[in-house]
Amino acid sequence: MKIGVIGGTGGQGLGIAVRFAQAGEDVIIGSRTVDKAQTAADKVKAVLGDSVSVRGAENLDAAKEADILVLTVPLPAQKSTLLSIKEAAAGKPLLDATGPLEATIGGSPTKYISLPDGSAAQRSQAILPDAKVICAFNNISEHCLMAVDGEIDCDCLICGNDKEAKALVTPVIEKIPGVRVIDCGGLERACIIEKITPLLIGLNIRNKSQFGGIRITGLDKGK
Repeated sequence: MKIGVIGGTGGQGLGIAVRFAQAGEDVIIGSRTVDKAQTAADKVKAVLGDSVSVRGAENLDAAKEADILVLTVPLPAQKSTLLSIKEAAAGKPLLDATGPLEATIGGSPTKYISLPDGSAAQRSQAILPDAKVICAFNNISEHCLMAVDGEIDCDCLICGNDKEAKALVTPVIEKIPGVRVIDCGGLERACIIEKITPLLIGLNIRNKSQFGGIRITGLDKGK
């Protein structure tokens, strides 16, 4: 699989790129400029070594070449970024990690923003009707992703309307050590998953941590 991390130069995008590259995937980091994308790719190699497969490209080129797309941009950049890759994203799984958050007075993004579409992931699906949008990676912090010497103690909650796309991306996500994918259902559940993010940020602040996550327990008891 070739994985395109669209807008992947920020902390979360860089962390996702690091973890997929560490798992042996072919990673393309996208950005508005090649130089910025390649700088991010060089950062990944600085963490993992030159042997990993990671390179930078403009967002559109990354979207054209990749089999799976991961969107990691701030909410204000979501629409413009998606429109720039619209044709290239058609028919492909797009993991949307966009957090509809607003910074509070203290500067931390702990306030959830209600969107007319219901969630950031649903807005992505409305903008890209031919893509297979999956809400994912909202609740795994960049600090967990960048701690490459250990496993991540967190589930990856996903939701989406295309069952085949979810089945395709699940084993790829689970190549990240410690991560278990939990399918939460259709894309309408994205608003619930996205609202967990500011809760976790607030808990991390209160407990002076950067690694707080979420685990779903007991699902195997009925089997």
